[in-house]
Amino acid sequence: MHRYLIRRLLISIPVLLGISMVLFSVLALAPGDPFGELAQNPNIPPEVRMNLRKQFGLDDPVLVRYLRWVSSMLKGDWGYSFVSRIPVEELIRQRLLTTLYVLGSAYLLAIMVALPVGIVSAIKPYSLFDQVATTFAFIGYSLPTFFTGLLFILVFSIYLDWLPFIYSSTIEATGWAWVKEHLRQGAMPITVLGLFQAASLTRFVRASMLEVVHQDFITTARAKGLAERGTILKHALRNALIPVVTVVALQIPTIFTGAVITEQIFRVPGIGSLLITSIESTDTPVVMAITFVYSVLVVLFNLIADIIYGVLDPRITYS
Repeated sequence: MHRYLIRRLLISIPVLLGISMVLFSVLALAPGDPFGELAQNPNIPPEVRMNLRKQFGLDDPVLVRYLRWVSSMLKGDWGYSFVSRIPVEELIRQRLLTTLYVLGSAYLLAIMVALPVGIVSAIKPYSLFDQVATTFAFIGYSLPTFFTGLLFILVFSIYLDWLPFIYSSTIEATGWAWVKEHLRQGAMPITVLGLFQAASLTRFVRASMLEVVHQDFITTARAKGLAERGTILKHALRNALIPVVTVVALQIPTIFTGAVITEQIFRVPGIGSLLITSIESTDTPVVMAITFVYSVLVVLFNLIADIIYGVLDPRITYS
């Protein structure tokens, strides 16, 4: 196991370097000037804009700028935001907790819904429960989050006036009132994202369970007199989760950047909305940091998924 982990980590180094090189080149060659608004302001001399470009090294060759960025990242320096004029890590840290709360809770909700619904649908295929669950899964997966988000705002915020439709990061309440207000304003974005992810995961769980419950070792377990609950949970589910783990592991990094549309609809001050505003303002250090962190998470959770395979299936060995 240790040799396998070391080998995978060593392989990840050139992979991440290649990804960072492509990302940096695309962003460096993309049209737009982060200090372009200064050129349109007649009250600011052109020398100020030129000095800022020189200070941030924007006129240097792309390779020089990339090597400088890699060197700074290895030292823990993510650079400064062109727009906010503050360190990038501080800017991301301000949005990180909100993203983890809203999108992390949404994905946890998706798993809690998808697993039991998918398991029961596979155990009782073509039953009334399976048909209803399959129908709702198709509907939930087909409807985009911007539609369901606007529908939730229309019903729960405008008609019923139960929940706020704009997420606020500055709540003056304290104690249980603070917790209650966070739950109220996070209810709609969490539910919209959670149900959308649950719709797709339910289909994966059902298909994987259906493939396993008809295999010979499940029939043998039942023939030996094992309880149906133990047969399903201990034998069938453990093997059915192997392909599901792949899907879950690859989708987990999207809690940082994948729910951009939902964050925009509910005005959630998270990493996704920060990425959109940074792209619009050509804030290259922020865009580069967020996209590279996303790449690292994808590589990391691929490794975690491979490790979980060995836990779920004893036949898998690492050498």
